[in-house]
Amino acid sequence: MYAGAAIAVDLFGHATPSGVAWLRCLGAAVVLVAWRRPPKVAWRGKRLLLAGAFGVVTAGMNVVFYEAIARLPLGTVVALEFAGPVVVAAAGSRTRRDLVALVLVAAGVVAIADVRIAGSALGVVFALAAAAAWAGYILLGKRVAIGGDGLDSLAVGFVVATVVLSPLALGTGEMWGSPRMLVLGIGVGVLSTVVPYALDQVVLRRLGQARFAVLLALLPVTAGVVGFVVLAQVPSVAEAIGTLAVVAGVALRSRDDAGPVTEPPG
Repeated sequence: MYAGAAIAVDLFGHATPSGVAWLRCLGAAVVLVAWRRPPKVAWRGKRLLLAGAFGVVTAGMNVVFYEAIARLPLGTVVALEFAGPVVVAAAGSRTRRDLVALVLVAAGVVAIADVRIAGSALGVVFALAAAAAWAGYILLGKRVAIGGDGLDSLAVGFVVATVVLSPLALGTGEMWGSPRMLVLGIGVGVLSTVVPYALDQVVLRRLGQARFAVLLALLPVTAGVVGFVVLAQVPSVAEAIGTLAVVAGVALRSRDDAGPVTEPPG
């Protein structure tokens, strides 16, 4: 995911952020359909509607996220965007321990992220839109995961999203003349969409959406660990404390999880 994000930012000089997000969606759709070859039933009725809604919400989340990071520091956007999972986790909390875990996780993410709201008001709007879309991604993703073959629906969803959001392709004009740029665009789709979202489907089949939302706080922690190991970026005291808070919150919340959600009959 982070390798894909790095490539995406590099492409912003050759296409609009929304255009890069659309190309990411296209690349993911092509790879997923070639890999999964969804059966005809996946393209019909309620499964198609659910998959399409999931795909559009997910692709829309990527669009507004890219527009946000084009205007605000990445850490600020990540902190604001995490409001979406926090709301989902709060809605699924049932005990005082859950709430304490959620407070630890939220505070940890803010401590890790480099939060600087000053700058672009539109960037803040895009980041909050990404938060709302992330909440929708979790809720719809859970339904997709337990309502059939989640990976097939993931493929169908991105095909629908590619078509629905096709006007954004107008922002990719320069890239179509460069095979290298197109390969990089598809690479973003594979790294930032196919691999992580396919893994999300596996996890969502086994966990409640509230616990899944809390586990998402490990993303900025992972980014910090990768930065330390690969780039020798030593975390500040605040970042180290934030990392410990996230890990503690995730561990605390995990103990109270009710276990895997049973799939509905049929």
